[in-house]
Amino acid sequence: MTNDNTLDDRKLQELEEKFDPEMRFRTTVAPATWIVMTLLIALSLFHYYTSGFGLLREVTHRGVHLAFVLGLIFLVFPHSKRAYAAHLHSTWHRPGGVPLADWLLGIACAVSVLYIPYVFDDLAFRVGNPSTLDVVMGSVLFLTLLEATRRSMGWPLPLIAIGFTVYALAGPWFPGLLKHAGASWSQMINHQYLTSQGIYGVAVGVVSTYVFHFVLFGVIATRIGLGQLFLDIASSIAGRYAGGPAKVSVFGSAMFGMLSGSSVANAVTVGSLTIPAMIRVGYRREFAGAVEAASSTGGQITPPVLGAAAFLMVEFLNVPYQTIIVASIVPAFMHFFGVFMQVHFEAKRHGLRGLTDEEMPKLRESLRQRWPTLVPLFLLIGILVSGRTPYLAAFTGISSCAIVGLTTKTQGNRRANWVLFALLHALLGLIAFGDFGGATDHVKLGLFAAGVLVALAGWKLAGVTGRIAHGVLVEAFETGAKYALAVGAAAATVGIVIGVVTLTGVGFKISYIITAWAQAIAGSLSSVLPAFLADTRSLTLLAALAMTAVVCVLMGCGVPTTATYIIMVTVAAPTLVQLGVQPLVAHFFVFYYGVLADITPPVALAAYAAAGMAGSDPFKTGNTAFRLGLAKALVPFVFVFSPSLLIVAKGFTYYDFAITFAGCVLGIVVLAAALSRFLLVEMQRWEQLLCLVAALLLIAPGLWVSVAGIVVVLPVLARQITTWRSPARELAAEIDIGTR
Repeated sequence: MTNDNTLDDRKLQELEEKFDPEMRFRTTVAPATWIVMTLLIALSLFHYYTSGFGLLREVTHRGVHLAFVLGLIFLVFPHSKRAYAAHLHSTWHRPGGVPLADWLLGIACAVSVLYIPYVFDDLAFRVGNPSTLDVVMGSVLFLTLLEATRRSMGWPLPLIAIGFTVYALAGPWFPGLLKHAGASWSQMINHQYLTSQGIYGVAVGVVSTYVFHFVLFGVIATRIGLGQLFLDIASSIAGRYAGGPAKVSVFGSAMFGMLSGSSVANAVTVGSLTIPAMIRVGYRREFAGAVEAASSTGGQITPPVLGAAAFLMVEFLNVPYQTIIVASIVPAFMHFFGVFMQVHFEAKRHGLRGLTDEEMPKLRESLRQRWPTLVPLFLLIGILVSGRTPYLAAFTGISSCAIVGLTTKTQGNRRANWVLFALLHALLGLIAFGDFGGATDHVKLGLFAAGVLVALAGWKLAGVTGRIAHGVLVEAFETGAKYALAVGAAAATVGIVIGVVTLTGVGFKISYIITAWAQAIAGSLSSVLPAFLADTRSLTLLAALAMTAVVCVLMGCGVPTTATYIIMVTVAAPTLVQLGVQPLVAHFFVFYYGVLADITPPVALAAYAAAGMAGSDPFKTGNTAFRLGLAKALVPFVFVFSPSLLIVAKGFTYYDFAITFAGCVLGIVVLAAALSRFLLVEMQRWEQLLCLVAALLLIAPGLWVSVAGIVVVLPVLARQITTWRSPARELAAEIDIGTR
């Protein structure tokens, strides 16, 4: 903590490393430092180049990506926490502070990955009949991949992959429906290594063609000041009202979520400013941390960038990315609206103030200095909604960030800066939108080279200076690659799980088991519920959704959202589709509950990171964060039964959308009041109970159910309004204000 009650950069880095194993990078010395930096920058440049000028052959592109990612993990991540904290020195057995064993593991892993692109032309004749060398190379990759994943994100995901592998090998020994013929080690390696159904599957493809680029875009956009502009805008919108810093946290996290798909990174970045301010105006420490944690988890569901899982949806569902963007708008709004209303009621209940004029940023000055940083975001969104590829959008956004960062100054911009800014963006527009016939890639590359030469000449001759130095851009390319390593390893490891599912057919068996249990639960409930509520089909679906939600949350305890989503989509989503749920809706349901795990104890990573900044009890912070994010837990059930809420789902009607949207908004307000024990005045227990019942009725799809919810809440409104207008309450409020 610094004297001004904000968190310094070193403290933030320590918190990020403590609560997010994906950020726990090893410190190295020369020559390892230079080797690692060069490889990281080369990895970023490889993806930057291919996103703008054409991807390589599928297996080659994925192989190069994986070779870089997995090889670098052994150099960037230590094998244990104790090794992470060890004293650095370079010796013959620790070149650059990295153990020789890690260098050898990284090289072995990279070679085993690149073996597949090398033998690709002959691969069709070897699938199903692997050679001894194929099995050896596949075994090396399999084992080093598990170790790389353990280093970069902990034990949970590797243990899941090992469990599925044991199931594949020991099929004949499993009981009942789970029993299968089993596979030999050679057969399993053949399926996992030589086909596109395993390690080289769709998950790695999506990360190598979409996700990496947007991680890099988020890092560079933050470096040029776009994140700070978002926070200044959020402060100006919400800061002056009751409990202002908490409302700034909600708005700021929503906007910053457009850049960062990581809950922990979002919590640490935005929370470094909002959490101390929340504590300063009177919020309890655990509530301050919980607000930031709950808001930050919304980053993965906030369009247009969303989290990595959104790009996987594009591949799994074979729909345009703009479909995913549109479908995510209303559920994301409901999440942030639910957190905002609880923050508001909490502030009113305790009489918390907003920010003073001295504490508020000067929005006009911030916009004057930072408005150019919005250009990359607008370009990225424009290309995404135009129907072009996401990786072209990322290429344009990254290029625009570099132009803005290197040609625009925060103060006193000169004419040469703006001329170069406009000229380079014009060239970028030609590259992104130009149609040059058959020689598209060659012409684009020529224009790009011309742009680089113009930029170099402009910087040299006209003395152009920007808001960042050239070294900052290079550092951003290095850091962006570092941030993408863990998700790359997770995608490859999840490929093992998918490979086992496709090899053994266990997905269909699990779907059958879930459906059978759901029908049994529905049968039991139908015998005790009234006839008008005992629709067996709806009860079966409700039970299946509840079981899927619980498994998603449990899977998410320590497993990244992307991995949780892929596993649950492979195993559980087919069950929901069999029960009549649209594929798009089923995928969104699984996605949202995977994200919810970041604020669900006992392993609520975002909540624990926020608690570290707030100095509060992590478990209490996690419980409060889950309460604040309860709307995110209820809304997925709503859009399953009323798909119109996703706008682009089949069967959309304006009537259904209007009824469901209005009911959700009212229900979330009533639910927030019940959980906060405050609407206009302090609530009594019977009012809380009625509000909880009314909230569930209002949120449930259907006009008459919503009307019933309104009827239930009317006595509460009557009592609240009467008490709020009473002279005795006004006198007590004046005395309380005078005391404060």
